[in-house]
Amino acid sequence: MITDLIVGIDAGTSVIKAVAFSLDGKQVAVSSVRNTYNTTFDGAATQSLGQTWDDCVCAIKGLSQKIEGFQQRVVALAVTGQGDGTWLIDEAGAPVCDAWLWLDGRSAPTVDILNAKPNERQRFEKTGTGLNTCQQGVQLAHMASHFPQLLKTATTAFHCKDWLYFNLTQVRATDPSEASFTFGDFRTRQYDDQVIDSLGLGGYRALLPEIIDGSETTHPLSQEAADLTGLKVGIPVSLAYVDMVMTALGAGVHTGQDNVACSVIGSTGVHMRSVLSDDVFLNDQGTGYVIALPIQGRVTQVQTNMASALNLDWLLNVAAELLKDFGCECTPQMLVNKVEHWLQEADEGQLLYHPYISDAGERGPFVNGRARASFTGLTYHHRFPDLVRAVVEGLAMAMRDCYEAMGGRTEELRLSGGAVRSPTLRKILAASVGAGVRVSGREEAGAAGAAMMAAVAIGQYKTMDDCIAEWVTPLLGQVEKADVALGDRYDRLFKVFYRQRLALPETWLAMEQLRFSK
Repeated sequence: MITDLIVGIDAGTSVIKAVAFSLDGKQVAVSSVRNTYNTTFDGAATQSLGQTWDDCVCAIKGLSQKIEGFQQRVVALAVTGQGDGTWLIDEAGAPVCDAWLWLDGRSAPTVDILNAKPNERQRFEKTGTGLNTCQQGVQLAHMASHFPQLLKTATTAFHCKDWLYFNLTQVRATDPSEASFTFGDFRTRQYDDQVIDSLGLGGYRALLPEIIDGSETTHPLSQEAADLTGLKVGIPVSLAYVDMVMTALGAGVHTGQDNVACSVIGSTGVHMRSVLSDDVFLNDQGTGYVIALPIQGRVTQVQTNMASALNLDWLLNVAAELLKDFGCECTPQMLVNKVEHWLQEADEGQLLYHPYISDAGERGPFVNGRARASFTGLTYHHRFPDLVRAVVEGLAMAMRDCYEAMGGRTEELRLSGGAVRSPTLRKILAASVGAGVRVSGREEAGAAGAAMMAAVAIGQYKTMDDCIAEWVTPLLGQVEKADVALGDRYDRLFKVFYRQRLALPETWLAMEQLRFSK
């Protein structure tokens, strides 16, 4: 039986995926291409725009090898991607330079300058978003001061998904989520001139593209993109919201219940609550994000750890490199498969780990480009499983730190991301926040969230809530209750974690000065 398909594209930091869904939300097939980017010692993290588009095309074409009659069955596309960052193009639509990714830490000094401005609180209360090195607004301000030639050449500043949408449709646009948390007001979902001026970017206002909502507005697939992908020219393409909120939508951040939260434990850690715009909690520290949902009047309140499972990747990479030195070839997957065993082998709460392994520092629930990871409490008797357990508990403590900054705990935590396949990791997360956890059975939540927007845009569903009822709610697993005794122990561990976190900035500064001194 020939059935219609919607393809959701999720251009993440690690992988670019094209995922085919039936119109009622069943996942049909996945095609992926490993993403590539470059990092340098000065904190730069950049990615080729041309290669990213080529990889996107490759991912889409990969579906045709897995699905019979694929080209004729696709009735809509939707695209989301890694958030923040700066993807500049010129008047002809050509890249000005490689994209500055959200991982790029070069604008850390500009964050300090902007945060010291007297109107910073006013900017925060409009955007709901604290400044950090990831954001396009900060990166553009840094470019204006240190790389002005880039902005003289540029005519449009995109995010990753916007760049891919441009290549699919030839339309220069961005979505309400990234536009409002970077340059606007989350209540109106529009640009705000006061916010733009507070970033010192009044003279670059023309770089910001039109804002469109992909659940309401689509543009046709261009002839050039159709030729490259093999898809039918003119099929509707939806510009979805930023990947973190699309992943949350697909994983169950909003299904109608109150006091529900969603955490995505990927390379970065994203922790979200769905609230009414009028109920947003803006913390005194001025951190976090407020990101619009494709649901009228609702937003996600967000805190993001710059690095989450990336900390575990680092530790496993250290182990793999050590084994390689002794002639033992060991794939990353072989080590990942041992994580559950190591977690069970080690005792809880024996070590303290602050999970700030990213070169760009931390962005939630505090902003410090100098933040660095560290173990505390090591003795001669600790072994590798203890380190693994400490790293995972550090992720859990950082997650709780984020929820505390959003106004308190939650009654139910919904989890997504590859790391949550570990039962012991889920147990650690549940005990850390004192809430039962549910895992979404949705394998590709980000692509699904994007495809859901296309499904509403083409009239398959009247509202997003109708789509959620069929695409999301049935895939939520059973509640796994929190271990009360373990939770009590983690309450004590969190107090120590938090006190030390407050004291560490002086150490981070001293270490930075030492590293860069001759």
